[in-house]
Amino acid sequence: MVTMPPLLAACFWAGLLIVLMVVLSFRVTLGRRRNRVSLGDGDNDQMTVLCRTFANAAEYVPAGMAALILLALVQTPALWIHLIGGGLLLGRLIHPFGMNRPAPNAPRALGMVLTWLALIAAAVLLIRSSLALV
Repeated sequence: MVTMPPLLAACFWAGLLIVLMVVLSFRVTLGRRRNRVSLGDGDNDQMTVLCRTFANAAEYVPAGMAALILLALVQTPALWIHLIGGGLLLGRLIHPFGMNRPAPNAPRALGMVLTWLALIAAAVLLIRSSLALV
């Protein structure tokens, strides 16, 4: 089995999360062109969904990426970084599939649960690491 240093594991997941953010942003840009909306959502339901999908990811991904980097810097085992990064990415990939459906729905709920679990796991590990260093 090939092992990856913690910082490279964090880089891997951060890179994938950045790609996801670019894809979601591109979808907003295409929607703006298609619907001729230059600012906001133009009272267009499709634009609202596209904008909120990107905005929702923008609310969670930066904290997750910061956590991954901090976990790597305190030498958290790469396995934990992979589990947290994978959970966060999977949650953010699943969540948009529920945005066009009435809430609550399975993809939206599962995406949020995976996102929250990844962030909570990261928070617990970071707090535990900081207390171990004292």
